[in-house]
Amino acid sequence: MNSTQAARAPLHQRVRRKAERMFGPAGIFFKGFVKHPVMVGAIVPSSRRTIARVLSKVDWERCDLFVEYGPGVGTFCQPVLDRLRRDARLIVIDTNPDFITYLARTIGDSRFIAVHGSAADVESIVRQHGYDHADYVLSGLPFTTLPEGVGPAIMAATQRVLRPGGAFLVYQYTARARALMSRYFHRIDKGFEPINVPPCVISWGWKD
Repeated sequence: MNSTQAARAPLHQRVRRKAERMFGPAGIFFKGFVKHPVMVGAIVPSSRRTIARVLSKVDWERCDLFVEYGPGVGTFCQPVLDRLRRDARLIVIDTNPDFITYLARTIGDSRFIAVHGSAADVESIVRQHGYDHADYVLSGLPFTTLPEGVGPAIMAATQRVLRPGGAFLVYQYTARARALMSRYFHRIDKGFEPINVPPCVISWGWKD
């Protein structure tokens, strides 16, 4: 877009672009929270300590495909890409088109694929990109506040799409989601990261 086109754009679009330039990822994240608080679930991105703890159990040498639900502004994306093998892939799935547009524009890595869609459709999304399964799936979705039936659908699809020995990495702000998780994953490792806003409950559900 040139300067003449920018000047002709509606006022709300110009204000939005100015806010995005001023506040960067934090502004995009906050806008996403305001528009879709039930789906975003947090008002600030996760801390570096939380990221490191959540990813600590991943066997990166055995990871061909890593999937993330609800990537937001990419708080986990670059840390995952930094650890991922050069021939592996990261697919992120989000229902918020603002996040997907932002990530596609700002992450210039050939291993990265941003998909506008639902995590409940992870199996078809994985197949569309040439894979039979995922090795690890990461989620910060607020399972306890999702619309009725959505949480179980996502859990069931995730259990099916994972390879044996793979894991579902879930970070939440309460432990209540573990009851739902335990219906699909019999082995769940538990963790907690206090240096986060708010403190973070972590679960690793393993597929036997």
